[in-house]
Amino acid sequence: MQPIIQITDVNKVYAGGFQALNNINLSIKPAEIFALLGPNGAGKTTLISAICGIVDATSGQITVDGKDIVTGYRHTRSLIGLVPQELTTDAFETVWTTVSFSRGLFGKKPNPAFIEKTLKSLSLWDKKDNKMIELSGGMKRRVMIAKALSHEPAILFLDEPTAGVDVELRKDMWQLVRELRNDGVTIILTTHYIEEAEEIADRIGVIKNGQLILVEDKIALMNQLGKKQLILDLKEPLIEIPAQLTDFNLQLQNEGMQLIYSYDTTDEHTGISALLQQLSVAAIAFKDIKTDQSSLEDIFVSLVREKT
Repeated sequence: MQPIIQITDVNKVYAGGFQALNNINLSIKPAEIFALLGPNGAGKTTLISAICGIVDATSGQITVDGKDIVTGYRHTRSLIGLVPQELTTDAFETVWTTVSFSRGLFGKKPNPAFIEKTLKSLSLWDKKDNKMIELSGGMKRRVMIAKALSHEPAILFLDEPTAGVDVELRKDMWQLVRELRNDGVTIILTTHYIEEAEEIADRIGVIKNGQLILVEDKIALMNQLGKKQLILDLKEPLIEIPAQLTDFNLQLQNEGMQLIYSYDTTDEHTGISALLQQLSVAAIAFKDIKTDQSSLEDIFVSLVREKT
């Protein structure tokens, strides 16, 4: 299957010499949700802007639907909807006018039924006659998404789409993103909310200092890099870990009342049985045992630190 977006050896160096993108290579599949994670200033917005044609790459090539974004700009841009971080709208226009006008900018014929469907899907229908200045920040964010969807794009870019919105609105947007993907729309999002990527993304990309340091299927990433912990609540506190248990690389926490054993879920032998046997030999009793799986946030923090 041909990628909907292909990025090859892309660099972006600004006039002052700052390199915002460093040899980026990435393929985006049709109808997938791709989450781009990275610290502030890592290059997330620059990369999105380059794909959308807002920022010119210094070198390399970007194609959308098989066409170069420079020579085939009209075609490629018509396929893209962009929700930027900034809330930029005419304060005194109504929601309906704002979204309808955006559709017209792409040369699309008026389609009130589609605009109505879009506004209803974003819980904006009862606000259609409100002026933008009357809306909350979360509602304005929804209008920005409606504007991006107004011309029925095949690709939707969401740059920090849920920044500043409450949890309920965030979950509504997650549901909308899933529905769009099910309808065949390719979605690329940047986010500071790691749980957002964990919840809805199919693949994860991590960018740091303009370099794409990892691209992986989300489930495979969590299986490969995620560590699982066995947590033992002890009956009596330990001052130190006995010598016969040092090979297990245990951690002593909670004032000696907890033993933490980390293991790889992909290993055939986790070592848990051997650990429990040695605990019995050492006469260390525990009153409770539980497991904890590392989250995508743990993995992200670990990756960024390793690449520093």
